Amino acid sequence: METKKRLSREQKWDKAVVDLINEMFIMAGHEVTYDDIKDRKDNWFWEWTMTMQQYEDWKVWGKKYIMKNLRLSAKAAEREMMWVGLQWGLKCSDYNEYCKKWEDEN
Repeated sequence: METKKRLSREQKWDKAVVDLINEMFIMAGHEVTYDDIKDRKDNWFWEWTMTMQQYEDWKVWGKKYIMKNLRLSAKAAEREMMWVGLQWGLKCSDYNEYCKKWEDEN
């Protein structure tokens, strides 16, 4: 019987980044994967967009993923998702409308 080798913390994070980016593209409705963009040096994340609702849904999904797979607390997972979104998140096509609606409500 072959034993499964445990991933290091760094390997778990590398896998998490791939999974988070792939899920972001899926939630945004794009047929792109991490493998399609991994070797690009340009600002690939500006080529595709997602809505603010898709972005919020992705952050919720990612927080749960990070909590489960990287065993972080809810607060730490939320903070990490903010960093992931900042580094690799797609631009939001309806950001200005979202901000205006939020201002009108408050």
